[in-house]
Amino acid sequence: MNEKLKQALSEASKVFILTDENVASFWLPEVEHWLNCENAVEIVIKAGERHKNLQTVQRVWKTLMKHHADRNALLINLGGGVITDLGGFAASTYKRGIRFVNIPTTLLAMVDAAIGGKTGIDFGDAKNQIGTFAVAEDVIIDPVFLETLPQRELLSGLTEMLKYGFVADPELLQVSLENYESYISRCGDIKREIVAKDPHEKGLRKILNFGHTLGHAIESHCLTKESPLLHGEAVALGMLAALWLSVKYCGLDATVLQQFENQLPMLLSEAEFSLSKADVEPILAYLVHDKKNNCETPQFVLLEAVGKPVWEATLPSVAIKEALEYVIDKVANL
Repeated sequence: MNEKLKQALSEASKVFILTDENVASFWLPEVEHWLNCENAVEIVIKAGERHKNLQTVQRVWKTLMKHHADRNALLINLGGGVITDLGGFAASTYKRGIRFVNIPTTLLAMVDAAIGGKTGIDFGDAKNQIGTFAVAEDVIIDPVFLETLPQRELLSGLTEMLKYGFVADPELLQVSLENYESYISRCGDIKREIVAKDPHEKGLRKILNFGHTLGHAIESHCLTKESPLLHGEAVALGMLAALWLSVKYCGLDATVLQQFENQLPMLLSEAEFSLSKADVEPILAYLVHDKKNNCETPQFVLLEAVGKPVWEATLPSVAIKEALEYVIDKVANL
């Protein structure tokens, strides 16, 4: 345990641990023992993006109030991106803000969601519509948690790691199931460097949304289906669209698109989903809720080349539709 975490625990008037049912069964007792927090108040919620909502946050707030949490209380978020996003939001709004620590247990959370001070919940069937910028006291990254992670979750995390390769470090395009652990710290460093320059996403930080504009729309739409996509799976489809648009409008070398298409069968090998042309309009309808919009116009992150992103790119609506149709055609037979 590092000194920063020790201090946060020693200064806390009361410690709460937020996790989900899946993580609790594997790691909750062990983490409590490691933190010497056997007396911590446990808040265990249902797992999955569908529960990243205001009703769940209210349950967290009610538990904090029930146990008389004051402004010196500490909330430890033990889990994946849903837990760190939701827990950070609950902490940042309870009594106008209590401290929180993120202990990510998924690859995606380790390289992205738990880092950077973004918190949030889904609202009105749209991703991350309500949230705050609030920085965790500490983020504890330990690959040991990945030992119990299903391969589908690992693949979801790989997509976010590839994102860093496209926008910042071409070496990360070599990431795979065999070598990903050696790149975890590099991804975290990239995000921290970008966030330090643009903490509230006014400019440069927007490049971290590469693939997320259509990706979030696809993810939101699939949450209404029996088999929703994981975040990384939806972002993989969003990155495919962004690369196709980059070739068409930014002069990106088409081989970059082709190489990513070759990776898609691996990235989506564990996903169960079905998209058709009938899904195009419903997916596009979600774009009106994208947080990067300017006067209701979607803003895309595209590439002139690997490592040379362009943010705030605006595109004709027909081009966005064509890109989505291209994606659906490509993944139809995976």
